[in-house]
Amino acid sequence: MQNDIKKNIKKKKGYVFWITGLSGAGKTSVAKLIKNEIQEIYGQTIIINGDDLRNIFKFQTYTKNERLKLAYSYSNFCEFISRQGINIIFTVVGLFNKIHKYNRKKIQNYIEVYIKTNVRQIIKFKKKKIYKYKKNIVGLDIKAEFPKSADIVVVNNFKKELKQISKIIIKKVRSLKN
Repeated sequence: MQNDIKKNIKKKKGYVFWITGLSGAGKTSVAKLIKNEIQEIYGQTIIINGDDLRNIFKFQTYTKNERLKLAYSYSNFCEFISRQGINIIFTVVGLFNKIHKYNRKKIQNYIEVYIKTNVRQIIKFKKKKIYKYKKNIVGLDIKAEFPKSADIVVVNNFKKELKQISKIIIKKVRSLKN
């Protein structure tokens, strides 16, 4: 997998670090923790959160089909920004195998990071309030399609601090660059 990434890297295009996982897995917190080092390694980097885009564009539906449609929009947006030489750390639930495949075909410098968690632990540790509502929630009534070939997989069982998880990700990101 790492050799495939190294072969496909286009120096003039930005990188897309697509951080995916269940809601409450720690995606956005990890993105904030790794941003400075990603920027040091790859250059100008921005963080974009799927929830922020959802709010900016006033997307209010959460059905599986609407989530999939939105994920394609996110992918196209990330590809557009990366073509301009800007790196993106994009955090999104986006647990659709169609999207992961689409990203690999469409985005040249695509690095998929999967933060693996258990929905029961997220609920137990009260990491997200949305799990109380139990309607159109990925991992509960919408089946999550976990990445089959993520470039980087880290487990967040809430026993390690997110700083430790971030260090693991950065170590793996550095190994992809070399």
